Amino acid sequence: MQYVAPIGIGVLYALLMSLVHEPHRRRLNTVMVAGAGAAYLSGGGLGGWEFAFTALLAYVAFRGLESWTFIGVGWLLHTVWDVVHHLKGNPIIPFAHTSSLGCAICDPVIALWCLRGGPSLIALVRGRGRSRGPGRGPERSRATMTP
Repeated sequence: MQYVAPIGIGVLYALLMSLVHEPHRRRLNTVMVAGAGAAYLSGGGLGGWEFAFTALLAYVAFRGLESWTFIGVGWLLHTVWDVVHHLKGNPIIPFAHTSSLGCAICDPVIALWCLRGGPSLIALVRGRGRSRGPGRGPERSRATMTP
């Protein structure tokens, strides 16, 4: 469950973000990735490197205002930072020893969604339930079938 729950959290994040319409969805995600960059500032254990990483992610998030790709790259950078903290630093949640590992599993799920352009997962699911229309698929009419 320790490895499955973070994947579910990443999918839930994308689902909840799907409730926000564009272009606000992209802008909100820039704020989220910038905030993720500062998550370890209060006790990450890597000294001045915490400030350098926060500055880097602030720049990437700024570029994300115009590009989903930069937002996805920001989440991937945060994944690397989570792994570093899991191995050498302090966990993102002080009382949860493996929280940085969980974050490192969750973040690539969010990154993949962002690298796909942050599509509305709700709209994708609704689109699958629609009929394929006449002449396509198994429900085509008898008039279009050959004898």
